[in-house]
Amino acid sequence: QVQLVESGGGLVQAGGSLRLSCAASGRTERINYMGWFRQAPGKEREFVARILRNGRRADYADSVQGRFTISTDYVKSTVYLQMNNLESDDTAVYYCNAQISAAVNAWGKGTQVTVSS
Repeated sequence: QVQLVESGGGLVQAGGSLRLSCAASGRTERINYMGWFRQAPGKEREFVARILRNGRRADYADSVQGRFTISTDYVKSTVYLQMNNLESDDTAVYYCNAQISAAVNAWGKGTQVTVSS
């Protein structure tokens, strides 16, 4: 079993930056990818970014490409999301995700990111 705890959300003005962190515990050796999804009010949860646990590959949603950077600390089993040039459309609850297999995922409880215009 894998447990995820997010931190780093908050309120920021448009154009500003925030850094999210997600620490995994438990059976972390089973994790393939770690990443982030987000859900804005009235919208479905959407993919933001993911990274292989060893850091060798990262994927991004088109909407955040070039503004967000995902990274990982393999030893600490922690993934980070550096968010720059934030826009009002980035306002959402951000959820950490750990993919263990094609059918098994772990989720954090979420952290709120609010971007004021």
